This record gives sequence, C-alpha cells and structure tokens, in this order.
Amino acid sequence: MGRLHGKVAIVTGAARGIGAGIAKCLAAEGASVAILDLDGACAEDTAKALGTPALGLAADASDENAMIAAAQKVVTLFGGLDIMVNNAGGAGSDVESMGMGTPFTNVTQKGWDTQLQGNLRTTFAGCKAAIPHLQARGGGAIVNVASIAGLMAMPSVPAYAAAKAGVISLTRSLALELGPNLIRVNAICPGFLWTRAWEFLAGLMQQGVPEYKDMAPRDIFLDVVRRNTPMGREQTPEDIGHLVAFLAGDGAANITGQEIKVDGGITLNVMR
Repeated sequence: MGRLHGKVAIVTGAARGIGAGIAKCLAAEGASVAILDLDGACAEDTAKALGTPALGLAADASDENAMIAAAQKVVTLFGGLDIMVNNAGGAGSDVESMGMGTPFTNVTQKGWDTQLQGNLRTTFAGCKAAIPHLQARGGGAIVNVASIAGLMAMPSVPAYAAAKAGVISLTRSLALELGPNLIRVNAICPGFLWTRAWEFLAGLMQQGVPEYKDMAPRDIFLDVVRRNTPMGREQTPEDIGHLVAFLAGDGAANITGQEIKVDGGITLNVMR
C-alpha cells in the first residue's frame, strides 16, 4: 500500500512529458489520479496506462471556469480532492510565443501574454478551482511546477522567466493564506528536461552556433546539460514526480511555501 493510498490528485498538462511522469509517480504511491490536458484523447490514454483508478479529461488549464468544472467532475467521481498539481505550461513552440528577447524590446505583446497565460494564469485557475475542495477535505497539498528560470536572470526568455517567478511568488502567498486550513503549497523548479520547447531551442542553436551546425537537436541539448550541470545528467519527468509524491504525502506535513530546485546543481554554477 503506497503512502498516498486513498488520496485523490489532479495533475494538469499531464498527457505527456513532466505531467505524465508526475501522474505515474502519484499512481505508483496509490493515489487516484485525474489527468487534465488540452489533448483529451492523449490524457485518456495516459490515464488508462497508469493501472490505478484514473481519469483523463480535456480541459484548458488557463480557463478558470473550465478548471472549476473539471475539478467538480473529479470530486464527483472520486469523492473528494487531496492533491492539486499545477504542471500545465511551457516555453512555447516558436520565437514569438516564447516571448524571446535580447534585446527586450524585441518581445512582442503577444509573446508576453502567451507566457503569462500559459504559465501563470494556469496556476491561478488551478489553485482557485482546487482550494474549496481541499478545504472541504480538511487540508491537502498544492504543488506548482515552476522553473529555475523563475530564480535566475534569463534575458533570452524574459516573459517565460517572469511568469515562472510569478508562480513562485503565488506559491508563497497561498502558503501563508492557506496554512490555517492545513493546505500546504510548494513549488518545484526543474532544471533541463528534454521537451518540445527544448527541441525548438536546440534547433535555433543549430542554426546560430557554428559548433552545433552538424549536431542533432537532442545531442545539442545533451551537450548543454553536460556543460552546465554539475551532476552531468538531464532531468527526467520521474525526478519531478518523485518529489511531487513526497510533497503530497505525510512525510512533508510541515513543509510549505518552499521553492525546491531539482536541477542537478545548475543554479550553483550561476551563484559561484
């Protein structure tokens, strides 16, 4: 019997990638898991593969009303809600939607708004939808997936970094507000993971950095990891998922308002 047996969790943006890894780890610990994603069909397939009570739902995590409706469906099916994981987000799939800068005056309003909608408003909507149900359970856990970009100066992607910094700030504010309700709120800041956004970035590096001209995007990413990560290994979705499972369980009963880096030491390089 896992440490989350009898618990009910929602994970947004969990049809694939980090979110799917988080859902897998929560299910392995005995939780019933609802996977919310824009891609409803993929969310259903991922849910079926978990091997535990699970649900896949199509939902726009940046839409407050959609999240409220989805949370209610989960509560109706599973009887309550104990864990909310706001994972939906990402850097984007093209230069404009990524809000790329350098100089900052190149950032478009569309790019800025896209990043705040996809990375900060999603956390707002998810928290707002979950809190009443967590309160009804007498407590619970919210885990927000931020990024080390929210902790560092990131002139190349200032909009994304600002949005993730906002996630960290919101995490602290909610932890203070919800502490008396025994609802713990923490943020995780992943390092380098191979994602669709990183594939796009590596493609740009392939075009703009001579030494990467003849390298595949995946190999470029691994070279960046090797050069910048003291531990020399990329992050995996399960690295994040195992920490989420811990933060959601009784072993983290007195941990709240924290932003925890899971980056193999990348930020130590910046600070030394």
